[in-house]
Amino acid sequence: MGKYKAKVKKLKKKLSKLKKQIKASDGASVVSPLAPKAGFPALPVIGGVRFAATQAGVKYAGRDDVMLVEIAAGSSVAGVFTRSATRSAPVLDCQSKLKQAMPTDKPFAILVNSGNANAFTGAKGDASVDAICGVVADQLGTDKAYVFTASTGVIGEPLPHDRITAQITKLKTGLSADQAEAAARAIMTTDTFAKGAYREVMIGGKPVHIAGFAKGSGMIAPDMATMLVYIFTDAAVEQSTLQVMLSSINESTFNSITVDSDTSTSDSLMLVATGKSGAPLIADMKSADAKDFTAALGAVMQELSHLVVKDGEGATKFVAVNVTGAASDKSARTIALAIANSPLVKTALAGEDPNWGRVVMAIGKSGEPADRDKLSISFGDILVAENGWVADSYTEDAGADYMKNAELSITVGIGVGAGTSTVWTCDLTHQYITINADYRS
Repeated sequence: MGKYKAKVKKLKKKLSKLKKQIKASDGASVVSPLAPKAGFPALPVIGGVRFAATQAGVKYAGRDDVMLVEIAAGSSVAGVFTRSATRSAPVLDCQSKLKQAMPTDKPFAILVNSGNANAFTGAKGDASVDAICGVVADQLGTDKAYVFTASTGVIGEPLPHDRITAQITKLKTGLSADQAEAAARAIMTTDTFAKGAYREVMIGGKPVHIAGFAKGSGMIAPDMATMLVYIFTDAAVEQSTLQVMLSSINESTFNSITVDSDTSTSDSLMLVATGKSGAPLIADMKSADAKDFTAALGAVMQELSHLVVKDGEGATKFVAVNVTGAASDKSARTIALAIANSPLVKTALAGEDPNWGRVVMAIGKSGEPADRDKLSISFGDILVAENGWVADSYTEDAGADYMKNAELSITVGIGVGAGTSTVWTCDLTHQYITINADYRS
């Protein structure tokens, strides 16, 4: 009898696992309702950059899960990364390499895999990075010090890097300037759509292109927001200037979004300038060329950061949280994040409930100075509360109708100073729990 019970138990376990796989498969096919209707944009070709993607079987079956980027010699490279205390092996390696002088006579490379984060993997993680960089360097005729890697996926499992290195020759053969979308799709994990953006700007009478793609859906919070972003331009920008631009814009874009308040071990944002446009070198941040380029780069980064939030796991609402009248900009940011990260606020948004009392709660819990009797709250253009109390003109019907929109804004006035901040977030739905409860199954 015990023998049959054991068989039944084993079959039940297999059935449970199969149900989870079916559910995960069904969920993956449902694109976020906030995804751009036009799909992935036709990104312009960036001179000096080629892409390739293929299947390595790191975790996923039947889909590309590794991408390679080859970058022309003489390019400038900048990066910002997660400040997590448990940063992944690839992040630590990239940070170390970017402190060195970049070569002018050898190409660069970026290799990214999905399905495994290579984080909390100790010496094995370092060895995997070294092995991948060595093979890529040999194939592309460069030094492994100029190969940057990233990994995204499950934390705490050794990376089967041999599956990746076995595909490097195929990736090299497949390199093409017009394969950015394939590269963007290869680095997706729980993402429901690939995210791309581009801008064109005139620099010194020459058209300059900026194009990039991002992955990210969950584990998104500032510092810097599992998220990977790669942006490429044919502008000529001096190395240190490029880094200053990137770090500055990052604060108001990728460092101002939150899906679930959890900061990844793997967040990486890299910016490459190849100089192939023929436009004059940008080396002075105060120059007109630098300002024009910075504005265009900022537009690309803001669009990509918003797309990450719009693909938040289970998201149905895209929400801007604006804080004014705080004691300082820093205080305003803390209050904005308290609202944006509040599970009670986010579930009310999911339920289309104009529960402004939860916004009041979040302001109070932030620990920042606030004048209760001067507080004001608006949902879009609807004044909900003023002078510490519900506005005479406000009606619940108006609030409920507004909450039906896919894109929302919450604006609060704190009443103690001139500090301002805006962060972007999404709602919290049952689907978020479904996705993350089964993530390792």
